Amino acid sequence: MDLSSIIESLLIASETPLPSSEIARLIRARAAEFAEDSITENPENAPSADSPERALDLDALATITEQEITTALDELNKTYESSNRSFIIAQRAKGWKIFTKADYAGFVRLLFPGRKPERLSPPAMETLAIIAYRQPVTKSALEAVRGVSCDGMLQKLLDRELVKIDGRADLPGRPLLYATTELFLEHFGISDIEELPNIGELRKVELPDGTEEDEPKPEDGEEAPIPNATTQEVETQLALSAIEKPTEAAEETTQSDEEE
Repeated sequence: MDLSSIIESLLIASETPLPSSEIARLIRARAAEFAEDSITENPENAPSADSPERALDLDALATITEQEITTALDELNKTYESSNRSFIIAQRAKGWKIFTKADYAGFVRLLFPGRKPERLSPPAMETLAIIAYRQPVTKSALEAVRGVSCDGMLQKLLDRELVKIDGRADLPGRPLLYATTELFLEHFGISDIEELPNIGELRKVELPDGTEEDEPKPEDGEEAPIPNATTQEVETQLALSAIEKPTEAAEETTQSDEEE
């Protein structure tokens, strides 16, 4: 039994992602528990005489750090890669989790015959892209960029829990601010919004803020101005962020996007 095996067992048993800090805490807690049971001769939680735990370096485990956990996780992934396993360990917004590779999604999808994957419609994807790159953002700013009313798209994104209300802007009328959620990070396979492609560059691009009086915006689906190059680039970059990202096959079939 080594550190990598211990971490692997925790990730397999856990129903939710585990951050490095929590993995380290659990290992330190077990080392302390082992040491206490040895001192008090309490057999309740003590390993049996032939248990692999008897060979553990308790002093090392008792002081395990997050960095050591991360290093062990990297070693595990190298082992999986070298042995051509169908899964890897990936970090998401809430921590580390074992994910099946996207190559096997077609097989895993058969476990869920009643569920079909859906995709975001182009208007919803465009709205989500602008929010992701320029958050927190007001509805008027979104509409100034897209040239159409965003009420319907915003509601769909809120219903899918990809977007949330993130307070109010310090502007006349105190309009609501919109930002992405943890589910957004999970869905696009990133652990932080800063991992979006070219986010630093795209944030520098000046976009309309919607503070000036404009003509009424048509609803999505009505005739509207063609999105400018900046808007199309933002949408493309967000779509690219999901490419070649490890995906949990079960989530790939059950966690659907809203199709208009």
